[in-house]
Amino acid sequence: MSMILSASVVRVRDGLPLSASTDYDQSMGMQECRKYFKMLSKKLSQLPDRCTLKTGQYNINFISSLGVSYMMLCTENYPSVLSFCFLDELQKEFITTYNMMKTNTAVRPYCFIEFDNFIQRTKQRYNNTRSLSTKMNLADMQTEIKLRPPYQISMSELGSANGFAHLSVAEYKGTGKISAAPHQRLEPVTLSGIVSFVLSLLCGALNLIRGFHAIESLLQNEGEDFSYVIAFFLGTAACLYQCYLFVYYTGWRNAKSFLTFGLICLCNMYLYELRNLWQLFFHVTVGAFSTLQIRLRQPQGKSPDYNV
Repeated sequence: MSMILSASVVRVRDGLPLSASTDYDQSMGMQECRKYFKMLSKKLSQLPDRCTLKTGQYNINFISSLGVSYMMLCTENYPSVLSFCFLDELQKEFITTYNMMKTNTAVRPYCFIEFDNFIQRTKQRYNNTRSLSTKMNLADMQTEIKLRPPYQISMSELGSANGFAHLSVAEYKGTGKISAAPHQRLEPVTLSGIVSFVLSLLCGALNLIRGFHAIESLLQNEGEDFSYVIAFFLGTAACLYQCYLFVYYTGWRNAKSFLTFGLICLCNMYLYELRNLWQLFFHVTVGAFSTLQIRLRQPQGKSPDYNV
């Protein structure tokens, strides 16, 4: 029998479950699928906005939008077009009901558990296809899936080591061989983000100017230390790379931002004799502020207005 078994709403940034349907099935197959749910939840930010994972007798489908992912588990013979219509309906209702600011600041799991009532009602409708009243949307969804098929996550891509999953970035079917990470869109820029971006550029420019002055001093005085020139230019590169990380999504983005901040601190420690305490404090503080803004500006899914 083809049917939807369960569904959940998850925050893309950290995999925090926001709401989920009540699941009474305790079979071994279902327990295995719950593990896949958790594993995928941790990797949502690295995956395209529409995906499918086939797990033998079951399929896991999900879509992501505005920092929230809508996931569902169904039997392998449940129609794909109905699966994504179901997810699309959950998405529209959740966005209409809840302020996205609340989802971004939520700290407790299942803090929108009341949404479970809508999930259960919608699941019952989609499991009774004869009385389903969404046939008018099926043609649009079928066209959308043909034009942009869901990214098929193979079981070989899902590895487990010490309880943590690993998903390799693979080919997104329907769009050619591309990496998923560079095409992730980031959340809208905030005022504090703009300030950090400008200050990082300013610090980079100051380091660049001091670097050229250090070169001039080196040419005029043979006893000058060339390592100061390197430190200034490394500081410039670090500041500019922080600007790049703030604007564009890359793999290991948060780790790169922390390493870049570490480089900024090391450069300023080395330049201790050429700068006063206020200058050092300014450069390090701007580096820390920019690192924080990079961490806060997370990837978001595709916006909900994709013609379905």
